[in-house]
Amino acid sequence: MRLSTRSRYGTRMMIDLAEHYDKGPIPLGEISKRQDISVKYLEQLIIPLKRGNFIRSVRGPKGGHILARPPEEISIGQIVTALEGGTELINCIGNPSECGRADSCLTRCIWKDVSKAIYDQLHSITLSIILENEKSV
Repeated sequence: MRLSTRSRYGTRMMIDLAEHYDKGPIPLGEISKRQDISVKYLEQLIIPLKRGNFIRSVRGPKGGHILARPPEEISIGQIVTALEGGTELINCIGNPSECGRADSCLTRCIWKDVSKAIYDQLHSITLSIILENEKSV
């Protein structure tokens, strides 16, 4: 299994915002330089994260982006779900009508259990936990 670049880069951006949470709005250009991710790509990631109420934008000369909630209230699972559009490894878990074999498929329950385990783990990790772990290294 692989997470998309959207999830990996989006998580890096959110951790960057969490690291600078008490410093006010951060321009995307600063995040771009620190994370080595293009501003254009970050602009695409901002949209679903704003929609999910994870990021707030501030306009003006001291504008930029800031977490909409404290780092301890945002999990990696929430970020990945917002960026990937769901939590299932395969489409038929959330939408059985996509597969004609969903009712009789013997492997569907495996993928459902694995999806749940992965996302339970991701939901247990908050941005603040990542920052605390970084400090202890």
